Amino acid sequence: MEMKWIVLAIAVAMYAIVIAFPGKKAFVSVGAALAVILLGVVTPLHAVTTLVNWSVLMIYVGSLLIAELFIYSRVPARIADEIVDRSPNVGIAMVAILVMTGVISAFVENVATVLVMAPIALALSKKLKMNPTYLMVGLAVMANLEGTATLVGDPPSMIFASFANYGFNDFFFYLGKPSICFAVQMGLLVGAAFFYFYFQKHGKGKVEIEHEPIVSMVPTWLLILMIAGLAISSFFHTGISLMSGLIVMALALVGLAWFVLVRKESGKATVKMIKGLDWETIAFLVGIFVVVGAISETGILKDFAVFLGSIVGNNVFLGFVVILAVSVLISGFVDNVPYIIVMLPVAAHLASAMGLQRELYMFALLIGSCLGGNLTPFGASANVVAVGLLKKQGITLSFPDWCKIGVPFTVLTTAAASAFLWLVWR
Repeated sequence: MEMKWIVLAIAVAMYAIVIAFPGKKAFVSVGAALAVILLGVVTPLHAVTTLVNWSVLMIYVGSLLIAELFIYSRVPARIADEIVDRSPNVGIAMVAILVMTGVISAFVENVATVLVMAPIALALSKKLKMNPTYLMVGLAVMANLEGTATLVGDPPSMIFASFANYGFNDFFFYLGKPSICFAVQMGLLVGAAFFYFYFQKHGKGKVEIEHEPIVSMVPTWLLILMIAGLAISSFFHTGISLMSGLIVMALALVGLAWFVLVRKESGKATVKMIKGLDWETIAFLVGIFVVVGAISETGILKDFAVFLGSIVGNNVFLGFVVILAVSVLISGFVDNVPYIIVMLPVAAHLASAMGLQRELYMFALLIGSCLGGNLTPFGASANVVAVGLLKKQGITLSFPDWCKIGVPFTVLTTAAASAFLWLVWR
């Protein structure tokens, strides 16, 4: 049997097992990576030095640690308190909390953002004697939406940046045009309007809240320095450079030293914070990098791009819609990390074959695969967390109940973001 079909069989088996047993995804992807190495498709040295993108992993680990410290500082909670306090009425306060959740999620991991904002949302709902379902689901879908906007917002954005050779600044402007961040903001505006129509009925009067005390501003400065460092690095290096990874990791280690030496937190608390980082996704990424690298080197991805091209022909709009719609549907049920790693070279090759700027199809892929996670209660980790938090409040959110919110939100925000992409990048 030709080697590429063996590699394809390993990849398909890996995807099937990950879908069936998502809790074992790290073991499955690493096992599949070891299989392609043992088969001689790639050498261990090539896998470690070339296929695994260590700069992406350093940025991910470092940004996760800085995000944990930012939450520990209580600054996000204090900002949310100020927003509620300064809003003219409750309806606007709720939408403002959701928008703030999105803004934080552009720089802080989605699940962490939901966890820090959830107590504020639940307390507000309790004071209003209001069912917190819409507000909690809103936290999750807004976090997933804005996580797409920047290089550090979500793993798919980091993977996209690595493949497309994008730096931090390129998410804002690229080739003199507004980039993916602005497309996401179109979705944010539509999403905010969507929730306002629901919350306006609670819009009379204000709610008095107790203000959270701030522990320290140090993590906030570390977060600001991380953003500034990545922005400056983009001027010197294209794409995700080693310099970018080292900057984020260095700042994270400074934060960890501050946590231990200045805050004098116990070793137990420090170990708990480090163990609480998303190591499963990190191991999962390592395995996926190797497996997809092997798939690419056997030529399977080019074959699939040619097949996709035969379906859409020369119809640019059809290609755009197919990539977008398929990405939304798949990501509503399947982890978007392996999907986007596989599909990025396919989308780029298809766009090039049609004489287009590859951004048109790659941005469509990124938007569809990230926003599609909002379709279902298990489409993204933030959704699972939100459902779990509601359950602790005695509220069971069923699949149909989630879809009543998630489906229209996904359709509206995806339509707004993709319309922007089509008008700017066609």
